Amino acid sequence: MDRYEAGMLARSKAGHDAGRIYVITGADDAYVYLVDGKARTLDRPKKKKKRHVQIILDRYDITGVDDVKIKRILKEWNKEEES
Repeated sequence: MDRYEAGMLARSKAGHDAGRIYVITGADDAYVYLVDGKARTLDRPKKKKKRHVQIILDRYDITGVDDVKIKRILKEWNKEEES
């Protein structure tokens, strides 16, 4: 089982986007592909090295989702984090 699975949340640890939360859409040997539904849509995922992200163990079903659903997932997670 790979640690980085589609549907998991991840926090960026390095780069100009440090601290931002993304949804993982895929992974290969060295990279994960991240989306947030706004700047990084499903059509243009962010390619980031695995060592530059921190996994958040919440997992969502992202089969057949669109950018609006991705934004909803992140908004829902932020509400839970604040409370």
